[in-house]
Amino acid sequence: MTDQQQTILIAASGAVPALIVMAYFDWLDRKRPEPRSLRRKAAFFGMLSVIPVLLIDGGLMKAFAGKAEAAGPYHVALFQAFIVAAMVEEFCKIGVVYWSVWNKKEFDERMDGIVYAARAGLGFALVENILYMSQQGDLKAAAFVWTLRALLAVPGHAVWTGIMGYLVARRRFDKRGPGFLGGYLIAVFLHGAYDVSIFLQVPLRADGMDALAGGLLLVPLVVTFIGWRTIRRMARTALKLDDASEAASGHTATKSAT
Repeated sequence: MTDQQQTILIAASGAVPALIVMAYFDWLDRKRPEPRSLRRKAAFFGMLSVIPVLLIDGGLMKAFAGKAEAAGPYHVALFQAFIVAAMVEEFCKIGVVYWSVWNKKEFDERMDGIVYAARAGLGFALVENILYMSQQGDLKAAAFVWTLRALLAVPGHAVWTGIMGYLVARRRFDKRGPGFLGGYLIAVFLHGAYDVSIFLQVPLRADGMDALAGGLLLVPLVVTFIGWRTIRRMARTALKLDDASEAASGHTATKSAT
């Protein structure tokens, strides 16, 4: 195998974790699954959301990065984690859901909010992961990065956007909960906390605070664990409420498989 072929193979492997997590959310929604065409649409436009994210991030970095750098490396880490990464990415990902599937007649259940939002988040994660994997120089480094991102970053994108999807769906169908704004703030907090613990590694270690830096590496594990438990609980609640709505209506909902 040539070096070029190896690089292509490593990069392509970055798509696998997102596809696996997509299949998991489809399994959760197996009783009344969404049309494959709409699931693919949400994922596809989630992939395309990388483009506005890059454009907005570029503008933010030009406008404010100098001020953050002048304030010091810790401010840079906070700016990049919560503003450049979390706020922009989560807005673009949930924007995909509103733009592509929100007004579709098939979006008629609470669980649909989780499914479509998770799909959009995973579409973004798929592209991001391929880009990360394409930068790995050898198989050992690639295997390490692949494993970490498969267990943490990729599910994280599904969870953060999925939480927003659930909360906007609850607001839509039940007129309850914090809706978009509350879901967005929760997603930004979780995403930002995940990223800032990583971005702070360099300045902390440069200042000799290795113990604190090492402790912060637990944050992505904790955030992903809490987020995963939260989205599973939300999915159970959504399915229970959707079952009750179906029973109250006196008929079984059917959706096209295409």
